[in-house]
Amino acid sequence: MAEAEEWERRKRGRRRRWRRGRRESDGSDPVEVLGQEVMGLVVELLDARSVARCTAVSRAWFGVAADNRLWAPKCAELMAGKAHIPRLTMIRTASKLSTYSMAIMDGKRNRITKEDLCDHAWEYRFTIAAPEYWRNLDPSWKRTGPPMRRYFHHDGYHSADPHDAVWGGHECEYTIITSFVGDGRIRDHYVRINRWPPMKVSRKEDWSWELSNHLYRYNSIPDAEKEGCTGPLFPVW
Repeated sequence: MAEAEEWERRKRGRRRRWRRGRRESDGSDPVEVLGQEVMGLVVELLDARSVARCTAVSRAWFGVAADNRLWAPKCAELMAGKAHIPRLTMIRTASKLSTYSMAIMDGKRNRITKEDLCDHAWEYRFTIAAPEYWRNLDPSWKRTGPPMRRYFHHDGYHSADPHDAVWGGHECEYTIITSFVGDGRIRDHYVRINRWPPMKVSRKEDWSWELSNHLYRYNSIPDAEKEGCTGPLFPVW
């Protein structure tokens, strides 16, 4: 039985290869008719999703549609205006097509890591549910100044700017809590400061992060003074 199934699998494989070779050699393949250079100019006019689909047509199409010169401007367009650029896009050995795909996946990621927390500063604001006394200490509520800032450190410490009226110089530590269900899906994921209420994690369209509960929220902001990218070096889905 197993031998028969193996024979059928090989036969189907030979048929696919024969059909692929026939398509590539019967003179109807645009890459063969127009040449790779002209076809490359045509493919440049397509959106990223269509170009990615072209890579699955044949080896010849893959050679055209996966070219780094084609994907480099698409990567630049994708990351323009994003609050944070994933660090994994800096992998030098990765193709531009892979870089684009990994950046898309990372931009959809809602699981925050210590690297995400520590790579940039955070704006800190109270919500309307916070006590009035706290809100009166928040310059963004009184419109007397910019939002307060908070900082996460790799040693687990959490800090604020000097002379912050809310901070008060107390000791703060943070933890990232993630629990999973049986099939590997995330059941619960949040960040907690000391014993304060947990903050749920969410992601914005510009790839920035928000940590929030009913009392306050943290919004990640790009760090213009820091070179490089943000987040983990390797994919974390």
